Amino acid sequence: MHEINVTELRKHLHQHLASVQKKKELWVTWHGKVIARILPPLDEKKEALNQLKKLRGSCKVIDVISGTDEKWEAD
Repeated sequence: MHEINVTELRKHLHQHLASVQKKKELWVTWHGKVIARILPPLDEKKEALNQLKKLRGSCKVIDVISGTDEKWEAD
């Protein structure tokens, strides 16, 4: 993470965007307060795979077609 004020960002936009492209996060400040974050793009396929790996241990595969012998009431 790197903090930079708006004026500095305007002066050297190309350089700062190049650093974001190299996977560095940039926080933009205005009057000392963070107003924006510029993040490198995500690899959506890789991110989805990581989320599936996290869920792997908490999911159950069940049979949703066979009945459970429970009676259902329709409204």
